[in-house]
Amino acid sequence: MYYVVMKSHDIRMNLATEQYLMNNRSFDAPLLLFYYEGPSVIVGRNQNTAEELNQDYIDAHDIVVTRRLSGGGAVYHDLGNLCFSFVVDANASDFGDFKSFTQPIVDALHSMGATTAEVSGRNDILVDGKKFSGNAMYTRNGKTFSHGTLMLDVDMSVVPKVLNVPADKIASKGIQSVRSRVTNLRPYLDPQYQDLTVPEFRDILLKRLFDVDSLDAIKDREVQITPEDQAAVDQIYNEVYSNWDWVYGQSPAYTQQKRQHFDMGTIDARLTTNEGKITDLHFFGDFFGAKNADELAQALIGTVYDTAHLTEALKDVDTNAFFTGVPKEDLIALLTRT
Repeated sequence: MYYVVMKSHDIRMNLATEQYLMNNRSFDAPLLLFYYEGPSVIVGRNQNTAEELNQDYIDAHDIVVTRRLSGGGAVYHDLGNLCFSFVVDANASDFGDFKSFTQPIVDALHSMGATTAEVSGRNDILVDGKKFSGNAMYTRNGKTFSHGTLMLDVDMSVVPKVLNVPADKIASKGIQSVRSRVTNLRPYLDPQYQDLTVPEFRDILLKRLFDVDSLDAIKDREVQITPEDQAAVDQIYNEVYSNWDWVYGQSPAYTQQKRQHFDMGTIDARLTTNEGKITDLHFFGDFFGAKNADELAQALIGTVYDTAHLTEALKDVDTNAFFTGVPKEDLIALLTRT
């Protein structure tokens, strides 16, 4: 395994670096990245940014907003949150198998006293039943990255102010508020780790993951970002992660909205029909999929809008590649629900 310690505290630069390393550098072993950043909100690839955020609060507090390549839901970061990312060959794991990436992190946390930490649900890590880590995954060109958060000491009071969490998502988890189901990790660590800074926390995790007593022992495994690398990263930063069109985009006009929360995520379909056929279709939500749901939406344009024709149109389509864990018949039922 190799590793990178990001120096930037701008989430847009860190995501650009992650994307560049995934697509442009080759390694003979998995690559691990650690980074942390100032106050920011990161929405999932398939989400409608304008509907997920309290933009007035974000503007008033100079909070950075960007969109990531991976699916899942919107998350809030600040300097009390440590991010990690594993980059591997796509054939090294199944898409959506978060446990293969997160279990080594959980094992390291157990050694630091957080013995009740566990992988739970589709993509969370919990401690005493409360979430302190969310994870997302993206695959392209034979590579996959799985990245996640570790809330060591995040300002929890900000989370409900910046995110508009839909009522159906909260109800599906049987809880009353966002704050009631998330927690910081610090209180669950052993006394000798209670005062760790985020960089100190990161370095201990690195040593645990590499099974060494000193970072000097793994200096030969550290990947450096060259000036040439940085120039390419800067281009991705400008063209993607700080680009308004990528982050917000224009919300499409539509005549119908079909929304449902499934165990593996929410699908929010916006569609327009004319003379009984689908003329426009967009999928939003916090779902995961190895393929871009826009491809499926475009393939359904022109389809007669009823169950029989949609079933026929999707007969030979692996819809699980677009909406991991959602059965095809459930997708069709959602789209045709009155």
